Amino acid sequence: MRETRILEFKETITNTFLKTVSAFANYNGGTILFGVDDNGNVKGLPDVKQACLDIENKINDSILPQPNYTLEIQNNDQTIKLTVKSGLQKPYLYKSKAYKRNDTATIEVDTLEFSRLVLDGKNISFEELPCKDQELSFKILQCKLKENIYIETFNQDTLKTLNLYDNINGYNNAAGLLADKNHFSGIDIVKFGENISIIQKRVTFEHISVLEIYEKALAVFRDYYQYEVIQGADRKMVEKIPEAAFREAIANALIHRVWDINSHIRVSMFDDRIEILLFILLRTAYWTAFNLPDVEFIVIGRSLTRIPVRYKLIDS
Repeated sequence: MRETRILEFKETITNTFLKTVSAFANYNGGTILFGVDDNGNVKGLPDVKQACLDIENKINDSILPQPNYTLEIQNNDQTIKLTVKSGLQKPYLYKSKAYKRNDTATIEVDTLEFSRLVLDGKNISFEELPCKDQELSFKILQCKLKENIYIETFNQDTLKTLNLYDNINGYNNAAGLLADKNHFSGIDIVKFGENISIIQKRVTFEHISVLEIYEKALAVFRDYYQYEVIQGADRKMVEKIPEAAFREAIANALIHRVWDINSHIRVSMFDDRIEILLFILLRTAYWTAFNLPDVEFIVIGRSLTRIPVRYKLIDS
């Protein structure tokens, strides 16, 4: 048994465990075992009943708001299992600071992550916040709605129905992302030659609607990975990499990336693969690789869903 992101050992009871209680409550929950050394060996506590009272008092007196937790005596009255649930009233603070787990360590969150915890505690996402750009147009969105779900009338009521606008706050960040022009970063695509020292082309799509970014990325893909073969009187389209797989990967990248970081989704195109790098919550990255001849996803971080090819998950 060893320590993990959601499991910590404490041979004795000191105030340092309170940082981990904050971290567990702020994110995915976890367990602290008291009376166990760093190597997972049971050392025992001299008085587990008093130790339970001490742990309870320390949490109740030091963590605000009070987290949801349970205490359980184990191993023939030698150890204590403290289970902390992920909380709803984030951020959970110890000495006015919020913490998170970084592998097996507990560290203080930075300003950006603290603001995310505040939003999470209010059940508000970044996309719901008012957009700093309020002079927005939506010709591309209007066209897509007409093409795909046959909406003929497009006005402010349409945007309200889509939860992109309200009379109090105006347009939100989700509206900004879909607007024809905006202040958000986008996608940076690089086509490499035989190695990464040879850059054949580089193009960046930014400050435009994510719908347009998606279409432009597909156009670049088609230029490099699709070609026609003439067989007699027929023409056959050949795909070096399936377009359906790339479509899904780019769609997932645009959906799951965090937009409060001014950083592009990076797409690296090689002859035999495509690699996509982006930032998601908790600074975990997706690396998506397509390998020939049997196309295959390799993902680091949270899994991509509904991918129409085989994929591997690698723990980050």
